[in-house]
Amino acid sequence: MNRERPTALRYLESSALVGLLLEGDKDVASSLSADGDLVASALTFAETSRAIVRATHSRRLGQEELRGILRLLNQIRSRTAAIAISGEILARVGRAFPIEPIRTLDAIHLASAESLGESPAFVTVVTRDKRLRENAQALGYVVE
Repeated sequence: MNRERPTALRYLESSALVGLLLEGDKDVASSLSADGDLVASALTFAETSRAIVRATHSRRLGQEELRGILRLLNQIRSRTAAIAISGEILARVGRAFPIEPIRTLDAIHLASAESLGESPAFVTVVTRDKRLRENAQALGYVVE
């Protein structure tokens, strides 16, 4: 029997997307251009939008820079499958993770990745957050 390997998934976490958009993180850009379907929690886009609003409000971003960032954000959002924050995800957040303590929003990201139902070997978590990285690795995910 010739079973094809499932399509690799790349779970995009908020800190990575913010790093790409506001700091031009080339490692994140490279990771997002790699093979695999992009997925993210709806939380990723909410947190990223708030970071952009804060950067604009503090005048860290000019109007031209803001337009470019919003254009890139929309491109990434259009090719990313968004995972709604369901009751099942919130229930998972209420249970322990391998490395505690972990913040609620990070737990939502991990629970969202778990909700994909894929073997962790076929999911790459793209993050810049240390605690999330450690937990994702402890759960068996590939992390970039």
